[in-house]
Amino acid sequence: MKLSSLTSAGILAGAAAVAGISAAAVLQRDPRPAALLIRGVFAGAGRVPVKKVLPHVPRFTVTGHRDLRYLGSAGKPSLDLFLPDDPARKPLPVVMWIHGGAWISGTKEDVAPYLKVLAGYGYAVLGVGYSISPEAVYPTAVKELNAALGFIRERADRYGLDPDRIVLAGDSAGAQLAAQLALVITNPEYARDTGVIPAAGPGQLCGIVLNCGVFDLESVARMAGPVGWGLRKALWAYTGSRNWAATPAADHMCIPKHVDYRFPPTYISGGNGDNLTREQSMPLADRLEDLGVPVRRRFWPKDYKPKLGHEYQFQLHRPEAMESLQSTVAFLADVTGVSALPGQTPQKVISLGTDLAEDLSRTKGLLAA
Repeated sequence: MKLSSLTSAGILAGAAAVAGISAAAVLQRDPRPAALLIRGVFAGAGRVPVKKVLPHVPRFTVTGHRDLRYLGSAGKPSLDLFLPDDPARKPLPVVMWIHGGAWISGTKEDVAPYLKVLAGYGYAVLGVGYSISPEAVYPTAVKELNAALGFIRERADRYGLDPDRIVLAGDSAGAQLAAQLALVITNPEYARDTGVIPAAGPGQLCGIVLNCGVFDLESVARMAGPVGWGLRKALWAYTGSRNWAATPAADHMCIPKHVDYRFPPTYISGGNGDNLTREQSMPLADRLEDLGVPVRRRFWPKDYKPKLGHEYQFQLHRPEAMESLQSTVAFLADVTGVSALPGQTPQKVISLGTDLAEDLSRTKGLLAA
């Protein structure tokens, strides 16, 4: 979901009132009308404002390779690849970003301006499109995203990429999908149960960036208000079952149930005005830390003003979003070993996160044991 929690709640409540009693009866029988209603409400709302974002691109200019057909044919989802114009920095670590939209809306074009900013810091950044519901059901999106990862790794030489230094990333429902793909890569038992053959190995996944995500589906089942209603309707469409909470899909999607010490080093953030932050992101951060996974948090106090809503990190005209961006690129430098800032040495950047670097060293020792 792509608006602030308060704004989205108001819009959904208004839409439900307009729908009327007869329409409400239809919504109880079939997830498609509700899914399409929600998609219409959020259409365009998740687009990153280009004019407010592009001034923040660092010194590197960025080249875009748009609409690469990773599934091999027209009419299927495609991906965009953004590369910094600096041959001296190749091969480039890869950041694979998965857009949000409650599994039923959103496009890679929505987040493209922000991905250009990240690429301007010296990384190869992918924006991956995937099939959304109700047209496609679980686990179609997970399998497609895994295929996109395999596609780009196979073409690493063509684009000057390092196939052994990958960071997954995502926002909102895209954060859940990124976390699920990370589980597929790092946990063979989970990959088998989900029916996906991972396109990369655990040693090639350096880290993961999770912004404003939905991770704990058991919590979603209890969530009150229009936002909870919207998520549950979206999950009905996505899983293909009205009783979605009892499906194997819901179990596989519930990230806190499946993470263990093998999960990659994690950057996790959410706004203090986003209902999902305290119910989803903070508990996942706690869970990962308890498991010994290196975690970098970026949260704000509950009473911080102004309130930071859902997807606050894309509003780079605001200082809090710029703080999040700088924390993100420092994390990328730590986990990839490549300086995120032009003209800055990796050692200087890594010093910004000494604790994380020490955690990474300990984790690598555990994995090698």
